[in-house]
Amino acid sequence: MTKSQILKKSILSQYKSVRQFSLEMNIPYSTLVTALDRGIEGMAYGTVVRICDKLNLNPVTFASLEDATVSEKLLENRVMKYYVKLNNEGKEKVLGLMEDFAQLKKYKK
Repeated sequence: MTKSQILKKSILSQYKSVRQFSLEMNIPYSTLVTALDRGIEGMAYGTVVRICDKLNLNPVTFASLEDATVSEKLLENRVMKYYVKLNNEGKEKVLGLMEDFAQLKKYKK
């Protein structure tokens, strides 16, 4: 399945039509239909990322992000980038702080 086909399938599973999705995303309908029919390679990367974020798809692999958004996944990757640089003592300290913050009402979602 091509990236365009994945996008179209995802759009139609979450919205009534491609037109409805294009209106919600403020993307010209003709631009979106052309990209879905001919391939998204000519579409601006920022637009593709916005579309993937809205559909909860990874903008690189086009796999489902489950319940997370692209922004949340990018933040998760950023946190992990720093976490893996810590030694064991640092990792334990960070995990302890996160556990403490997670219990405080002020910091819960």
